[in-house]
Amino acid sequence: MKQKSNMQLVLITGMSGSGKSVALHALEDAGFYCVDNLPPELLADFIAIEREHRADRVAIAIDVRSAKSLPGMPAQIQKLRKGGQPLTVLFLDATTDTLVRRFSETRRLHPLSMRDSQDQRRALIEAIEHERELLSELREYSLVIDTSQLKASHLRTEVRKLLDHEPNSLTLVFESFGFKRGVPMDADFVFDVRMLPNPHYEPELRALTGLDAPVANFLSVEPEVQAMQAQIIDFVERWLPSMVRDHRSYVTVAIGCTGGQHRSTYLVEELAMHFSPRWTVRRRHRELDAIKHAGP
Repeated sequence: MKQKSNMQLVLITGMSGSGKSVALHALEDAGFYCVDNLPPELLADFIAIEREHRADRVAIAIDVRSAKSLPGMPAQIQKLRKGGQPLTVLFLDATTDTLVRRFSETRRLHPLSMRDSQDQRRALIEAIEHERELLSELREYSLVIDTSQLKASHLRTEVRKLLDHEPNSLTLVFESFGFKRGVPMDADFVFDVRMLPNPHYEPELRALTGLDAPVANFLSVEPEVQAMQAQIIDFVERWLPSMVRDHRSYVTVAIGCTGGQHRSTYLVEELAMHFSPRWTVRRRHRELDAIKHAGP
C-alpha cells in the first residue's frame, strides 16, 4: 500500500564541474543530512534506514563516478515516487566550453578522462560528451539548472528557493533570458519574442524591467504581445496533460528577447500568474538574477 513519507528527499546529480558540491553544501547549510557519491545500488536501503531514524531532510549526490550503476536510476526514482516518497531531483548542467574552462582553472581531472592522453583538452571534451550520454536519461526525470552563467552565490540561492516548493506531480518553470547570452540549457521549450514591441526604445522605459509597472502597462496593451501570450498559454495547456501522463516531474518554458530585461521578463510574470492556480510554478529571470548576484 502506498504511504506518503514525511521525509524531504533531494537527489542531486548532473555534469562534473557543474556545481554539485556547491548545491550539496547549500542544502547542508539549510539543515539537510547530506551524502556525497552514494552508490545507486545502496539508495533504497539508505532511504529505508533514514526513515527508521525519522530523518526529516536528506540530500544525496549521485553522479558519473558510479557510471556502471546509472542506467538503473530512472527506475529507482519512479519506484520511490510511486511508493509515496516526495522526491526532488536536481540536475546541474553547463555548456561544454564552461566545463572545460572550469576544469582547466582548477586543474582537476574529469572522472572519465584518460590520464595518459597526449591531447588533454580533446580528452576532456570527449569525457564530457560521454558523460552527457550516460546521464541523458536521468536528466529527463530532473529539474535542470543551467549553471553556465551562475556564480556560486547565485546557485546557492537557486537551490534554497527550491526548498520552498513541495514536490508535486509536475512543477512548471518559466524562465526569461536574453538571446545575446545564449539559450538556457535547462529549457524544454523556447519561445522567441524578439519580434514584439520593445520598451528599450522608449527612453523613459529603457532603464526599467518587465517587473516594473510602466513597462508592464506599455506591453499589456500591445495586440502582438497579447496574441503571443495567448498562443503560449494555448500551447502549454494543450501539452501539459500529456507530459503528466508521461511522468514528467518538471517542465521549463524559456521566453527569450534580446536582452532578457523587458519583454521576456514581463511574459514570464504573466504566464506564471496564469498557471499558478492549478500547477506548482516557479519563475526565473536569468539576466536580472545575474545582475542581482553580480560582484566578487
